Order: sequence, then C-alpha cells, then structure tokens
Amino acid sequence: MWDKLQIFGFQALWNPLTLLITILLGLLYYLFTGPLKEKAGLKERPAGKQQLWFYLALTLFYLIKGAPLYLMSHIFLSVHMLQMVIFYLIMPMLVIKGIPEEWWRKVFNNRTIGPIMNFFTKPLIAIIVFHALFSFYHLPVILDFSKTNNFVHWSITLVIFVGAFFFWWPLMTPFKERVIIRPLYKIFYIFGSGLLITPSCALIIFADAPLYATYSQPDAFMNALALCVPVEVLQGLNLGGPQIFMNVDLVNDQQLAGIVMKVSQEFIYGGVLAALFYAWYNSENRGIDPLPSSQQTITPERG
Repeated sequence: MWDKLQIFGFQALWNPLTLLITILLGLLYYLFTGPLKEKAGLKERPAGKQQLWFYLALTLFYLIKGAPLYLMSHIFLSVHMLQMVIFYLIMPMLVIKGIPEEWWRKVFNNRTIGPIMNFFTKPLIAIIVFHALFSFYHLPVILDFSKTNNFVHWSITLVIFVGAFFFWWPLMTPFKERVIIRPLYKIFYIFGSGLLITPSCALIIFADAPLYATYSQPDAFMNALALCVPVEVLQGLNLGGPQIFMNVDLVNDQQLAGIVMKVSQEFIYGGVLAALFYAWYNSENRGIDPLPSSQQTITPERG
C-alpha cells in the first residue's frame, strides 16, 4: 500500500501547508497562554493538562488533514469515516477543554457572536443541528459535491465541525455557574445522539452497491484526489479508480466505513457516558453525610 501511495509525491503525502498552519496555531497558543498571556486576558497560564488537550487536538488535526491519512481518506471510504470520527467526535471535546475559560467567556459575552453561540448551544438545538448536518452530508449528492473543489470541501467540513462543537458544548462547558444540562439528563442526551446517528450508518452498511461516485467512478475519483494531489502529478497518472489501491471490493469498503463510524461512536459515547455517570454518582454521594462530624452516643430513654 505505501509503495502505491508514493506515486503521489511528498506534497500529497505530507501536505506542508497544513503542517505550517498546525505549527503556527500551536505557536500562537503557546505565546498567548505563556509569555503574552496578560495581553490575551489571562491571569495564569493554563494547567499542563489543559495545554495537553489543545496540543493533542492540533496533532490530530494534522494527522487527519495533512499526513498520509488525509490522502487515504480520498481513496478509502472507511478511512474517510475514521477521519470524521476524529474530526467531529473527538477534536471538539479537546478544543473545548484546551482553550482557557476566559477566552470562552469573551466569545459568549460578545455582543455579536454571543447570542448566536448561546442559541445554538442549547441542548435541543445543538443535537438537532449537528445530526442534521451529519446526516445530510452522507447523502451521496452532498458528499460527492463536497469533493468538487477545496473551497467547497473545507467550507462544508468547517460547518459540520462548528455543528459538532455546538453538540459537545452542553456536555463540556467550562462555565460552572451556567451548567446547561443536569448531570443525569446528560446521559439521555448522549443516548439520544447514539440513536440519531444510526440511520446514516445503516444507510452505508446495508447498501448493496457503491453509493458515492468519488469512491467508485474514475472521473469523480480523480477530481476528489485533486483536493490533495498537485494537478501536475495527477496529469501523469492513469489510475482508473480507487480499486487499484484496494484488496477488497468497493461495497465491502463502504460497509466497513459504516461499521467504523458506528462502532467508534459507541466507544466514544460509552466512554463519555461512563465519565458523566461517575461524576454524577460522586457528586450525589458528596451531598450525603450519613454521620455527624462528631459521633454521639444516644442513650435510650427510660420510662
């Protein structure tokens, strides 16, 4: 497989521009949470764990949008689904946790952006918006359209990412005084999300023919590759279609894509549910003090 991918060249495999953007974002985060933190409105530098979340988000961003995995996501639908799992179900949580609370407050208190953020992060709105965007994206006509050029591709990608951010915010908000969902209701929120994402996965898993032209038809496939492979490189290639890179047929790769999304979603949601339930259970137990601070001996009264 790696030998076959080498024909696309260094730029397609490692995307220096995406690497540069990733490094620049990491440098800006370091400067404005460290040496220049006062100018950015921070009194203290974020804790090491919080910094780790943000740098991990940047690492994942480059992995799925710059490293060979990005090129492979235009060849294998199953890799594309893995990319979506990371980009929409993991990265938003890391970004929310990694950005200092003071910065989030400036965003939510802004006169222009604040009302929009507060509206779309309401639980019912957030869960509907994200799953509507996610489901519509997987309609063949929309997914194929998203790969027609880089502007369309990145625009659709970022819109769904913002929707994913709205979805995760009610669960991950750092604003302690503005908890949007009660702890127990968060469990129902995640459970409902698992149900809403199922139809898209089922559509892909149970289809008996290739659904997406960009993963089956030669012309559409080559147009999709142009998103990450220089045009001059593609002009010298005659690939015919993605089958040249595969050891399985297109329908099996498509079914694997649906399974990857559904199973990964179950694991991620299961982990979040376990963490939420554990936090809720501990908070409930902390509110109960079965014994007074100093034990007293109670002597039965005599009649």
